[in-house]
Amino acid sequence: MSLQELLQPHARSAYPRRQVDARAPPSPRQNRLLGELPPRPYDRLLAELRPVHMPAGWTLHGPGNPEEFLYFPTSGVVSRCYVTHDGASAQFAVTGNEGFIGVASFLGAGSTLTQAVVLSPGFAYRLRSELLRDELLKGGPLARLLLRYTQALIAQAGQAAVCNRYHTLDQQLSRWILSMLDRLPTNELAITQELIASVLGVRRESITLAAGKLQEEGAIRYSRGHIAVLDRPRLAAQACECYAVVKREFDRLLPPHTAA
Repeated sequence: MSLQELLQPHARSAYPRRQVDARAPPSPRQNRLLGELPPRPYDRLLAELRPVHMPAGWTLHGPGNPEEFLYFPTSGVVSRCYVTHDGASAQFAVTGNEGFIGVASFLGAGSTLTQAVVLSPGFAYRLRSELLRDELLKGGPLARLLLRYTQALIAQAGQAAVCNRYHTLDQQLSRWILSMLDRLPTNELAITQELIASVLGVRRESITLAAGKLQEEGAIRYSRGHIAVLDRPRLAAQACECYAVVKREFDRLLPPHTAA
C-alpha cells in the first residue's frame, strides 16, 4: 500500500484538531525562512505568496514531476521520501515550518526523483517557481536563507542513510518521533503502525516490537493509531546520536524559532 493510501484515513479523522481554518490563514512569517526576511524583500514577496491548506496524504510533488511551485509551510509536517517501482517508500527527511518544499526548482533542476507527501496537515504559502527565479536575480537575503536550508536538508538526508544502515529500529523510531515533535505543537502523534513502517521502510511487525519496547521503558504510551510521548528526555536517551547531530546542524544554519 502506498504512503498516500495509508494517509487517507488520517485526512478526515486522525487530525481533526489540527485542521486549519482557510478563512483565517496564519501569517507567512510563521515560516522561519520567510520570518527572517527584512521588510523590503518580504513585502515584495508577499504580493506573490498564495495560502494553501495541506491535508494529510496530499502529494506536493511526485518523482520526476516538474516543481511548478515552492511551498513554505507555516504548520504541519511534510515527508520527503524515495519510492520504488512497486510502491514501497522510505523517508529520508521531514520538513515543517523551518524550511520549504521545492529544492530542485530552486537549484535549477526543475524536478527530482523523490516525492513530498503531507504527513501531518497544516498550512503553507505557495510561490510560483518562475517568480522565485526573478526574485533570486535581484540578489539579497532570500537566496542565502534557501541555500542554508538546503545544506541542512542535505545533512538530514545523509544522516538518515547512516542511521538506517548502522542503528537499531528502536533508535530509528525514537529519532523519527523526536523529529516529528520538533515540528508539531503537541507531544502526541495520530499515526498508525503501517504508516510508520512505510516511512521508515520496515515491516509493520518490527514497528510493533520497537514501540512496545519504548512503552516498557516509559518513554511513550502507544495505542492503535496514537502515540503520546510521556518522557521526552528518556525518549532522547533511547535515540541514536543522529537526532542530536541533525538538530545541531539545523540550529546552526537556520534562524531561531520564535512564536508568531
